[in-house]
Amino acid sequence: MTTARQVRKAALYLPEVEEGARSGTITFSVRGKVFVSIADGGVVQLRLSEEVIVDALERHPSGEQLVQRGAVIGFRIPLADINGQDLNGLVRQAWIFRAPKRLAAALAEADSGTLPSHSDLPTSIGKPATQALLSAGVVTLDDVAARPKAELAALHGVGPKALRILEEAVRESSRIQASEERQR
Repeated sequence: MTTARQVRKAALYLPEVEEGARSGTITFSVRGKVFVSIADGGVVQLRLSEEVIVDALERHPSGEQLVQRGAVIGFRIPLADINGQDLNGLVRQAWIFRAPKRLAAALAEADSGTLPSHSDLPTSIGKPATQALLSAGVVTLDDVAARPKAELAALHGVGPKALRILEEAVRESSRIQASEERQR
């Protein structure tokens, strides 16, 4: 059975997500736009495109369309009726549907594992770790230094070897910056 905790984890893994609450409903939004919520009674509601809604209804017969003012705006299903993998995919699709286009494009780029030109992350951490970090909005060594080690370790794809390499790279970067400041 899928839980609200899993919804929270899947939503907060995505860039720029904020958690909130309205009238007993837990909401997750990206730049002020709600993309998923958990209503009382353990029902998850996702804002999705029409084609994703149609697919979700075919795959999950206990789900239903989410209608607002006569318009279909998403998909609703009891958490008990959906497996975690399907839910994670729908949460991601909902985020993509509601996120600004540039932010969604940045996530797609992160999924490819391609480092942006301004990134100084070491390539030796491997593609899975790179994808995980980029998907979480960690693009530079400064971003790595700003995050708790436990948070980075919790990202799927970031293992002990990647953490060790990142720690060494952050230390080296800090040493170089301190040296440059002394020379000024």
